[in-house]
Amino acid sequence: MNAVKLATELTIAWLSNPNNRIAADEAPAFLRTMHATVTELTAGAAATVTSSEELALDEDFTPAVTVRKSLASKDHILSLIDGKPYKTLRRHLSGHGLSPEDYRQRYNLKADYPMVAENYSIARREMAKKIGLGRKLGQKPAGRKPGNKSA
Repeated sequence: MNAVKLATELTIAWLSNPNNRIAADEAPAFLRTMHATVTELTAGAAATVTSSEELALDEDFTPAVTVRKSLASKDHILSLIDGKPYKTLRRHLSGHGLSPEDYRQRYNLKADYPMVAENYSIARREMAKKIGLGRKLGQKPAGRKPGNKSA
């Protein structure tokens, strides 16, 4: 998306908010300011991505714990970044600017390295089944018998 289009969409969104009041003759100046800001941010973001990619290539990441120890418990996974236990690593990784693929690549992990603790995954699966997720339209919930009319 180019800077002009993005600045226009942001300006429209800002002006359509009833809490923001602006005179009609001030709108073009606001749009110019928005365009300059968006252009500056996109130029800065490109430079940041390039420098962070260079840093990632230069750094040698040492895991806080061994891979075997990180998966030793079924209740949690120890992060290789800080060695702390997590039921799921996704939010932790995003806080460090990593995707699961980046994390696996950084520490040379297999593609099937889990991002969710085993017991937590089982508990979530059971809860989803209990509330009826994953059923096809018209299918009866599992565990209910045809003659049972309990609510």
